[in-house]
Amino acid sequence: MSHYRISPSILSADFARLGEEVRNVIAAGADLIHFDVMDNHYVPNLTFGPMICAALKPYASVPIDVHLMVEPVDDLIQSFAKAGANIITFHPEASKHVDRSLSLIRDLGCQAGLVLNPATSVSVLENVLDRLGMVLLMSVNPGFGGQSFIPHTLVKIRQVRAMLDKYESQTGRRIALEVDGGVKVENIAEIAAAGADTFVAGSAIFGKPDYKAVIDQMREELARI
Repeated sequence: MSHYRISPSILSADFARLGEEVRNVIAAGADLIHFDVMDNHYVPNLTFGPMICAALKPYASVPIDVHLMVEPVDDLIQSFAKAGANIITFHPEASKHVDRSLSLIRDLGCQAGLVLNPATSVSVLENVLDRLGMVLLMSVNPGFGGQSFIPHTLVKIRQVRAMLDKYESQTGRRIALEVDGGVKVENIAEIAAAGADTFVAGSAIFGKPDYKAVIDQMREELARI
């Protein structure tokens, strides 16, 4: 199951020990580190800036997966690329020129992706697939950790998976499909069966005393598919 990736969200980590938390969760088997950026404008919360990303970069031996919940996006795209991000995703509603913002991410040497909120149509992906390395589907409304998975997201995952599979059959290029919100041991297999290959988990991992035990349980569930 090497094509499945688990991306723990440090939004649920102990902020007083972020460097140590990043190292510990990587040692426990994390494939990516998910970095939720909220601006109290696009979403009603305020989290991390580029300086925190730069400070954590030496602790991260896996790619940093930056999810921008901000508006506008282009200035912070540049700041986070400079701070060490490897993947940068943003919400299409937050950019006046989606294609331009995706190209900016790629020009800065990062993998680019779009994030779709629960009510955002998948049609926004159709004309920019050639720019994307990842699609992130929100399975909660963005802004806060610890929310429950919205079941209808499974339908959307299947729709996007079909779109990405068709694109891959035509081009030979695979685009990752990430899901964020309410992912846990009990539902990760169902989410994967619908077509996701990358899983953001915050409180499901950082809320438990043994990170490795949780990640191992998730991989056991994925192995059943």
